[in-house]
Amino acid sequence: MPRHTSAPPTAPPPSPVEEPTHHPRVREPVVFVLLVVLSVVGAVIGADLVAKLGISANTSVVGALIAMLVGRIPLAGLRGMRSVHRQNLAQSAISAATFASANALLTSVAVPYVFGRKDLVWPMLTGAFIGLLIDTWVLYRSFGSRLLPATAAWPPGTAAAETIKAGDQGGRRALILGAGTLVGIGGTLLSLPLSAAGVAFLGNVWALLMFGIGLGIRQFSPDLFHTDIGAGYIPHGVMVGAGVVALGQAAVLLLRRRAGRTAHRPVRAAAETGPAGSPTAETAAETAADPSTAVTVDERALRHTLLRGYALFTAGAAVLAVVGGLVGDMSPTGLVAWVLFAAFAALVHELIVGLAAMQSGWFPSFAVTLIFLIAGLLIGVPSVPLALLVGYVSATGPAFADMGYDLKAGWLLRREHRPWDPFEREGRREQFRAALIGFGAALVVVAVLWQSYFRQGLIPPVAKVYADTVRHGLGNPGVMRTLALWAIPGALVQLLGGTKRQMGVMLATGLLILTPQACWMVLAALAVRVGYRRLRGPRAEEELNLVGAGLIAGSSLGDSAQIIKAG
Repeated sequence: MPRHTSAPPTAPPPSPVEEPTHHPRVREPVVFVLLVVLSVVGAVIGADLVAKLGISANTSVVGALIAMLVGRIPLAGLRGMRSVHRQNLAQSAISAATFASANALLTSVAVPYVFGRKDLVWPMLTGAFIGLLIDTWVLYRSFGSRLLPATAAWPPGTAAAETIKAGDQGGRRALILGAGTLVGIGGTLLSLPLSAAGVAFLGNVWALLMFGIGLGIRQFSPDLFHTDIGAGYIPHGVMVGAGVVALGQAAVLLLRRRAGRTAHRPVRAAAETGPAGSPTAETAAETAADPSTAVTVDERALRHTLLRGYALFTAGAAVLAVVGGLVGDMSPTGLVAWVLFAAFAALVHELIVGLAAMQSGWFPSFAVTLIFLIAGLLIGVPSVPLALLVGYVSATGPAFADMGYDLKAGWLLRREHRPWDPFEREGRREQFRAALIGFGAALVVVAVLWQSYFRQGLIPPVAKVYADTVRHGLGNPGVMRTLALWAIPGALVQLLGGTKRQMGVMLATGLLILTPQACWMVLAALAVRVGYRRLRGPRAEEELNLVGAGLIAGSSLGDSAQIIKAG
């Protein structure tokens, strides 16, 4: 007879990890201290790199990695940092501080300095900081709308989220992402723009195809057309046409009336809808299965946010006009016109930059600011008010894009939580507060360091271009004709792609960027992406996302490490 043996006792199955009822808060003592420290580090990195090398780095991955390491320190008070949501707050704060110090504040205050008006640096810092706050508030209130959907690419945000998730889950995901990160770091050391390839694995294929074509035309135009199109305002004309159509498309979206839809019915984001914007039956079923894909900001709320944003930008421009001494230098009519134009330029600048960043991870802030600088010259804005206007406009846009990246990362980390909507809204609010901590640190760092940098001649290169253009003018009477002529193809391509793809804006973005070999990186990665998806089927998407996120993360780490070289 078989011998009966008692089965060994089995351990009870592990209980599932309870999801937190409320999102972690920035006011938690450990979290707050870490955010302040990371924000100061990010602000110093941003200011140092843009002043010494003329580049800016996305440090969100750095913040996430530091938060992971802190969470693994064997101290009871630090274990909370193992939470992916607290790590998300850390990467939001350091990233906000980096972009604020480099692209918004130091670059803006450098414009009047190079122009020869050192007395306007402090007023410019005040105006730039106001514009920065409004800029981020508008994105915070409009993220998750059909214009700026959470389901869109926002590639650096996807990279940050995948890094955090891989660190939390480990295993095969961590290996794939780690390998991609190492390749990205190696590419940075070899001066290869592998982040462009990473973006191509994550973004909209059609948008990135136009981006790659634009990059190629810009790089090879001297050989193909025996002229550098970047020096002839052709890319700017394409962006003007695409930007005007993009604004028209946004206006149509805002004015659209959707009869029969209640405010509480979940609706898919624009990136997942048909051409007319109405959800298909398949889309509606998917929304019911995954509520995180619902639109959280309807057209009415988005319209109110943009109108309030314009009103706030108008108030900020008025403050800049007063503290900058424009009240005594301009007529009342001219002053009112300047304030309204500055507010309009700031709002349009952030939207165009945000749309480009949403699809590609690249934001053409310099080029779009230059377009408004050219417009100011053409309509005859005096030089000093124009210099202040350029500084004010350039302070918007980069932080708008960066906040979109951060909220995308948070959305990816929170989308499995149930109930989803209240937790998601709490998370966005805490990320916004984390960004405010980063902005405060950036303001302090720039206020302390700008004199030291400028006395050494360490001035952001784009600020020199702005100041020289204000000082010397266009020098070419045919600029207006060139802008108008090349606006036509930009408008047509944008119309062809629609709001979902932003093809015109992406073509213009590529034309405006001169990064050697980036076009080959984008086009080759797109070819690999299409082929690999046909080979592997649905499983390819997650693997490509991890590889793309790793390449972007590695490039970001490599860029941040250049502060050692710069020092």
